[in-house]
Formats: sequence, C-alpha cells, structure tokens
Amino acid sequence: MRRLALAAVLLLGACSAGPPPSEVVPRGAADPQPAGASTVTAPPSSRPDPAPSCDATASLRPGPLPPAAQMPAGSTMERILQRGRLIAGVDQNSYLMGFRNSFTGEIEGFDVDVARQIAKAVFGDEKKVQFKVVTSAERIPMLKSGAVDVVVRTMTITCDRLEEVDFSQVYYQAGQRVLVRRNSGIGGVDGLADKRVCAAAGSTSLGAVASRAKTAVSVPNWTDCLVMLQQGQVDAISTDDTLLAGLAAQDPYTEVVGSRFTDESYGVGIPKGQQDLVRFVNGVLERMRADGTWRGIYDRWLSRLGPAPTPPAGRYRD
Repeated sequence: MRRLALAAVLLLGACSAGPPPSEVVPRGAADPQPAGASTVTAPPSSRPDPAPSCDATASLRPGPLPPAAQMPAGSTMERILQRGRLIAGVDQNSYLMGFRNSFTGEIEGFDVDVARQIAKAVFGDEKKVQFKVVTSAERIPMLKSGAVDVVVRTMTITCDRLEEVDFSQVYYQAGQRVLVRRNSGIGGVDGLADKRVCAAAGSTSLGAVASRAKTAVSVPNWTDCLVMLQQGQVDAISTDDTLLAGLAAQDPYTEVVGSRFTDESYGVGIPKGQQDLVRFVNGVLERMRADGTWRGIYDRWLSRLGPAPTPPAGRYRD
C-alpha cells in the first residue's frame, strides 16, 4: 500500500507541475506576425517630393441627376449601364464600414451602402453592383488600371492622391485616434513616443503616426492590427475613429482613447479624367443628404459613435 500511495503522490506532482518560470514564453514573442507585416523606419511617402498644396475637398459641381436606367449617350454612366453592373472597390475587413457578414456571406457596411446608392442611381436597382475587395494600398492602382469604376473604402482625399485619381465631394468626415488594451495606460497619441503602433499600408494613418511612435508596423488590413494588438506584438493601433469603432466592437478588452489629431475627409475614388462620373456621384451624394438616406445609413452602422452629425456640405471649385 505504501508503494501505491507513493506512486500516486509522484503522479499527482508530475501532472500539476508547470514549466519553470525561466521557460515561460513572453506574450506575443512566439506568435507569428500577419503576412505582409513590416516595420516602418520613416514616414512613408508615395512620391519623393510633396504634392503641391490644393483645395483638396473642393470637387465638381453636380447637375440634375438623369432618371435611373436613362444615362446620357456616350457617358461613363452609359457604359456602366450597358455592362449591367457597377464595379466598386470596397473593404471586407473593416467592421461597420466594409465587412463580410459571416452568416450571409454578403459584404456590408457604411461604405458598401454608399456604393449601392450609386448603383441605384444608375440602374434603379441597388443590387446591380459587383464588389471587388481591395486593401488600402490597392485602391489607387485598381482605379488607375480600370479594374473598378469607383472605390468606396474610407479613402481620405489628399492633394497627393488627386494627382493620380479624382474624388467626389466629401461624404464622411472622420478623424484619427488611438485604440489600446484597457489596461495599457496610454491616453492618446501623446503616449505613443516609446510604443509600437500598427497601421495599414497605403493609409494616411500610417504616415500620420510613424513619426509619433517608437516603432510603426505596417500591415495589409486593419484586422491584422487587431490580431497583433491581441497577441501583444504592438501596443496600439492608430487610424480613423470609424475604423477603430469597428475594431473595438470586436474586442471588449480594447478602447478608443484620446481626441482626434487629424481630419480625414472621405471621398469616392474615381479614375482620373472621368469628370462626368464625378459630377454624377456628387449628385447622388447631394440627394442622399437631402432625402435622409445619408442619416439612415449612419444610424444603421455608425450610431455607436454618437448621434448622426450633419452630413458634410458639398464644396465645389466650379
């Protein structure tokens, strides 16, 4: 009996003993990083010299919208009508703005509903739209190649980008903030000087935060940033408050902190030189503001940010 008791004690000890403290792997140290993650050593720029200053948010004045399915002969909209569908570049990884519903398989969100309103104005049917998923870095190349008719993907209008593509008027006014774990002690952008911060490649957010943090990490999609934050590979995520709200909604142990430190004016991206489509999309956005559609889309997707603000007023350079 003594031998059996001794064996039981030894077995219990073997089962209950954990690894020595020296063998405990630090949080995040052994976790693989998302594909495409890289460290940014300097604020990224798409060109060697800064673009000349411009009135970036002044677009082309819209005329009266033609009746649906009756687009002007020879126009870009007639070509889209004849094809039978609008091709829109959107996100599928940004909850609330552009994401894939795991139950239905459909892409949904604020930006997606804006794209559907453009399709509705062309065809009279908001379902006549083909969505192409694009990353932040792919938005301009997809427009320049003609692979999409429009990009509706939290795309900030800048003078630099206006040299490569055209934009609609502003359809949403966002601002950059910071997302952290609730126990981080970080209160905003001023607390990032000795921290590791994640942002998406090709975004204005990456350039705005790279010089404010000890280390900036670039990834293809915002959900990659959330994974790195959860794994302890970065201390914070910094981007527009719209995108951070979607990330925070997916992880209750995170919070958005600090005030806005940039202004991000979202516009619909349109291939360079298609002024008729720019004016048409601006007409759609004007109508959305006037008939309450814009507010309805906001209430559906972004009400967690607070009561619906007044939609951005159209500004035109002609």
